[in-house]
Amino acid sequence: MLKKVRVEQLREGMFVHKIVGSWLEHPFWRTSLVLKERKDIEALRAGGIAEVWIDTDKGLDIAPAAAAPAELAPKAQAAQPRLALSEEMAAAGRVYTKSKAIVRALFTEARLGRALDTQGVEELVDEISHSLQRNPWALISVARLKTADEYTYMHSVAVCALMMALARQLGLDAQTTREAGLAGMLHDIGKAKMPLEILNKPGKLTDEEFAVMRGHPEAGHGMLLQMGDMGKIALDVCLHHHERMDGTGYPHKLPAERISRLARMGAVCDVYDAVTSDRPYKKGWDPTEALRRMATWAGHFDEEIFHAFVKSVGIYPIGSFVRLESGLMGVVVEQGEVSLLRPKVKTFYSAKSRAYVLPKVVDLARSTDGIVGPENPQAWGIGKIEGFLD
Repeated sequence: MLKKVRVEQLREGMFVHKIVGSWLEHPFWRTSLVLKERKDIEALRAGGIAEVWIDTDKGLDIAPAAAAPAELAPKAQAAQPRLALSEEMAAAGRVYTKSKAIVRALFTEARLGRALDTQGVEELVDEISHSLQRNPWALISVARLKTADEYTYMHSVAVCALMMALARQLGLDAQTTREAGLAGMLHDIGKAKMPLEILNKPGKLTDEEFAVMRGHPEAGHGMLLQMGDMGKIALDVCLHHHERMDGTGYPHKLPAERISRLARMGAVCDVYDAVTSDRPYKKGWDPTEALRRMATWAGHFDEEIFHAFVKSVGIYPIGSFVRLESGLMGVVVEQGEVSLLRPKVKTFYSAKSRAYVLPKVVDLARSTDGIVGPENPQAWGIGKIEGFLD
């Protein structure tokens, strides 16, 4: 018999027939599965799934007076001082601007064969951490604005922020979260040893050129090893962020069981920022489209980590310009607490009249309106939208 139940009522031995909601709210999940271990239930929770259909003919029914097990109850979050979103976006912009000089200098030192001074990098990681604590999405949104010419350097900053946001989503401790951020900042340092004519080529690489570029994880790992005091997490992520769960990655074609959790996190964060960034030879994918495509790459990513990543960045990131079913258009100002598809949107433009309207925050979780999809504000004659983030 099919029965709809809350995720809090799930227990090992149940057969999940179908997950309630659309693909975007639970990408990467199989249509049916047996809950064999507690981690399967935890992964469902981490994916933001509220309800599922179970088949009691193929598995267990809910327990009498079922309640959420204590170990599955949401973890209490420490209160963090928060700025208004526009203020945090401005603060994040200052951190991002400062990071350009620091990361550029780091790559220059590496290219010249000098010993790497990571003090400035570690201080930058702390500043990024503080920004994420005040508002989890501001810096990630700012990092998406990097230009194609800035990609080599600013990709490292973006992956640092994504790694820490993902670590927080997964409930990792503060020290591990910081080390994950440092690993994200240094994961591509080996590219400093790649030939500039290949690194900066304004077009698709040939097979021979790509073979050269595939050497950057080992080059970076060797550089970090020479420093002597670099943590294991940074070394591991640097060397293994291009490994895949199906064993087809590089440089070592590691099977899934030999890829660490942090390296699996690095793989998701690295790819997401790469495919959503503008490059000299291609336009970056929209974040929603990027997540949709990444979810189809069977064998590439760890499913549980990808679930958590989707929840950490949101289907429609803060600062995204979207069009609603009503014809109103606006900017996403806050992620939805229940559904990734139903954030809070500050509407200020009408697609029907092609004119500005009185700004209003619409909580889509409490509205019959919904998002049609992302839009390009410039296509509608709209300039900067940051001023509507208050």
